[in-house]
Amino acid sequence: MASEFPKDTIGQPPPSGGMVARIQRLILRPKEEWPAIDAAPMTTQGILTGWVAPLAAIGPVAHLIQSQLFPVSFLGVVWRPSLGGSIATAVLTWALIVAMVYVWALIIDALAPSFGGTKSPISALKVAAFSATAGWIGAVLGIIAPLAIIGMLIALYNIYLFWIGGPMLMKVPQDKAPGFVVVSIIVGIVANMLAGVIAMSIAGTMFAMTPGGLGTLGVPNGSVTIGDTTIDTGKLAAAGARMEAAATSVNNAAKGNGASAKAVDPNALQALLPGSLPGWNRTSIESQSGGAAGIGGANARADYQAGDRNFSLSVTDMGVIGNLATLGGALNATTNKQTATGYEKSEMKDGNMVSEKWDNQSGSGSYTVMVASRFAIEAEGSAPNIDALKAAVTSVDLGRLQSLAK
Repeated sequence: MASEFPKDTIGQPPPSGGMVARIQRLILRPKEEWPAIDAAPMTTQGILTGWVAPLAAIGPVAHLIQSQLFPVSFLGVVWRPSLGGSIATAVLTWALIVAMVYVWALIIDALAPSFGGTKSPISALKVAAFSATAGWIGAVLGIIAPLAIIGMLIALYNIYLFWIGGPMLMKVPQDKAPGFVVVSIIVGIVANMLAGVIAMSIAGTMFAMTPGGLGTLGVPNGSVTIGDTTIDTGKLAAAGARMEAAATSVNNAAKGNGASAKAVDPNALQALLPGSLPGWNRTSIESQSGGAAGIGGANARADYQAGDRNFSLSVTDMGVIGNLATLGGALNATTNKQTATGYEKSEMKDGNMVSEKWDNQSGSGSYTVMVASRFAIEAEGSAPNIDALKAAVTSVDLGRLQSLAK
């Protein structure tokens, strides 16, 4: 059985360069890497917590960031899901993806003998986990909506990874391999769709992120350019290290060991919101927190008013899941959209994602800054100009905010 292996090499950095190096080998040289994966001693817990958990979080986190910083716009109507609902969807989807990988592995193991293969729970879990790698990594492109269609197309590489590794690890004869691959992949697609539907239903939000999406990995210290967007693979490698640390934190928190994965005290966030702003009076203030599966989140929000104008200022801590948001820094992405009455734009500034939107006709907009790949500060509503919203965001003491994470 999987749990009987004496050493878990997935839960620790592999001797050949760590998670990122293995990802690169699997994507670029799958025929060489699959035999190494087959021979490596692993455990069920090691694969799920050391590989599946961190990589499966990329898609939900990317969607969380996209939904908050780049709201949906259709026929002039802009829709932004609630932060609480978005976080709930991300956490639920992530947890369900991990669960579905395990369920898919059980099905692969059960199917193998029907195609002349050999039952092996640990081999089936390896196939389910590692063959999904390309889609998980590429899901970071979901942060930028126009790249989503590219992600959907390149996600087909998952099928190729399964085609190479599935029959090999499950010892399915070559003449029966096509049938085995087709049936297993159909089951996997259904499982992934089910994960998304369940998360959407539970969270009550309009959108839910399922695993997939797409991208590609370049060589270390290089870059990959898609259209006007450049992916810095050096930063992507650093993000991989952050993902491993986040997975360890989540695992420890779930077991009650080591450092907690909880977000900061919402009252501490609330204390960062000023009692008043020049020309504005604070009319209300509130804070909340919540968590699931060892991952916590917290939010504080205040409303400000001056005459008939009003806006909200919020500070949100994504907790350990925010560590995964550092993948956004691997995208040197800039968007700039001009409308008949205003504009929308986003860019990376000093490693932080900044997004702003303004409409001259309604005299309203929003300004959002991601800080330390963990905290989101946002001012949204009606104001004399965008500078008023920017001033509200800058009124939050960033030094105190970052110290809360230590």
